[in-house]
Amino acid sequence: MQITWQIVRLQLKETFSISYGSYSFREALIVSLSKNGKTGYGECTAIDYYGINLSDFTQKLAEIQALIEKQSINHPSEFYAFLESLQLHYFLRSALDCAYWDLFGKLENKSFLELNSIEIKQLPESSITISVAPIEEQLQKIAKSDWNKFKVKWNHYDEKALDLLLNCKKEIALDANGSFSISECQQLEENPASAQFTYIEQPMKIGISNYSHLNANKFANWMADEDCQEQTKLSDLKSHYKTINIKLVKTGGLTPALELIKEARANDFKIMIGCMTESTVGISAGSVLVPLVDYVDLDGANLIANDIAFGSTIEKGKVLLSEKVGLGISLK
Repeated sequence: MQITWQIVRLQLKETFSISYGSYSFREALIVSLSKNGKTGYGECTAIDYYGINLSDFTQKLAEIQALIEKQSINHPSEFYAFLESLQLHYFLRSALDCAYWDLFGKLENKSFLELNSIEIKQLPESSITISVAPIEEQLQKIAKSDWNKFKVKWNHYDEKALDLLLNCKKEIALDANGSFSISECQQLEENPASAQFTYIEQPMKIGISNYSHLNANKFANWMADEDCQEQTKLSDLKSHYKTINIKLVKTGGLTPALELIKEARANDFKIMIGCMTESTVGISAGSVLVPLVDYVDLDGANLIANDIAFGSTIEKGKVLLSEKVGLGISLK
């Protein structure tokens, strides 16, 4: 097996603003694993508020390249155990795990769904993200869009904007990116109108000292994003969040995501498959889990102007799964 990698700059169609800052591009690490003329692809992006530095990852890949290339082609669970032994950052481990699933499926001439006996019954639609802006501008973007579901980013609590969104007659979710206070969250969860939002994501800054104040049994459908990462115990979240957001990079890849989905179902959580701002490489990996979840937020590739790959796509919210083997990814 051979490994190569490259860093690419993904240019956003427009400046994207969240509570952590504004961005006009994202850098992404694309990992390629090859064997017998077949190549699998994985991706992770540089996210400053996660402390991700892609140059650290490329240095690490150079250090472990020989170890990776010595690996025999076995089931992805065995390759993942090998990756865990290397004690890699979970973003990098995710890129390698997804690349291996793509390669393994291509070598076996089977899709990820076939390899995991996943049936497609009904695919929930994806939301598209409306970045932080004055509420009037956000409402204009929603009105002009041909998508059906929207995730609206906020960087502060705004009672007026709350009412306007509730009355815009669209399917709306809120993403606070940790910008709400304890008292504001308590006000929201006591308000019956909060149940009209599909979910309210990561209302406060990460940590049990904050989310311990949330009550999952009240009106708001609280969703854990940064509070649900690789080492998170779902039992700690159960009384406080109704829903978890699984992003492959913060979970460590497809292999642990499958296990996390099983655990979440056993604990009666609703589940969303989410993404960073990433290309069709990363979106295709996340898309194979759509048949297993309740909510979808896989609009990352729709936000960039220079997508680098072919694969599964999201068109006006509809999830169009690639019919090709592996994860269905090829580079342009």
